Amino acid sequence: MGTIEQASQRLQQLKQAGVELPWTAAAPAVGAASEQPAALAGALRDVGARPTPLAEPRHAVELPLQQLGSEGFMIPGTARTRLVDEFRAVKRPLLGNAVGTQGRERVERGNLIMVTSSLPGEGKSFVALNLAISLAMEMNYRVLLVDADPTRRVSSQRLGVAQRAGLLDLLTQPALPLEEVELSTNIDKLSFLPAGAPNDLATEVLGSREMHALLDRLAAYPEQRIVVFDAPPMLHAAEARALAPQMGQVVLVVQAGSTPRGSVQHALSLLQECPLVMTLLNQSRTPVASSPYGYYAY
Repeated sequence: MGTIEQASQRLQQLKQAGVELPWTAAAPAVGAASEQPAALAGALRDVGARPTPLAEPRHAVELPLQQLGSEGFMIPGTARTRLVDEFRAVKRPLLGNAVGTQGRERVERGNLIMVTSSLPGEGKSFVALNLAISLAMEMNYRVLLVDADPTRRVSSQRLGVAQRAGLLDLLTQPALPLEEVELSTNIDKLSFLPAGAPNDLATEVLGSREMHALLDRLAAYPEQRIVVFDAPPMLHAAEARALAPQMGQVVLVVQAGSTPRGSVQHALSLLQECPLVMTLLNQSRTPVASSPYGYYAY
């Protein structure tokens, strides 16, 4: 097959994969294309197709919804509460940054949202799970909640899957596919990825090329899936500092009346490389009228 035929075939493959080719609108006529076959072929080689679409999870887990509800978490299908309304307000700018809306440009990797805090005990896992549930209530998006706290693994324990394979196994076992460890749940459009087997090199694993490749794949289809990472506290775990620069958005949870100002400032200084950082005031009993970001946490 000649150079022109190879280039034409590659062009057709990229179009079928949904890759935007900005130069095609002004592409030369067929007769003129023969004058620059090498340039066309080189340009096509420089454009990579999007990663393979994500497959459906092969396994499922039944979340303890009644228990979660008794612990203060929102449960789909229950009565409207203050907590539900507050997370509706919290998620709106995050969604706008993730997929782009009228008047708001999409943030690169904006569908990758890391939830962290300065110190342990500020409610970041509570926020991560409620945020994931609230996002799953949207009509048009699927949500993946990832336990990215390999030491404490609060989310995995709370959902009863701490012993299941998960993120760290996925990154250290090349033959293990995402759909084998991702778990669908009994909350519609919400799936969960446990932390996985303990690993003494968790920081290095989360900062590896394998992690970057996984995030590239998860970020490639923002119109289909929002990914929420329950990450460790910034000041207590190097894993959080390895993860943060790879995210599109970071939500820093601050416990009202408890977190020292210096700790918040230190955490924010560690997040300077992140494209977008938002703070969320947790456990505020007297929220300012203009701010929806105060609520009670378990």
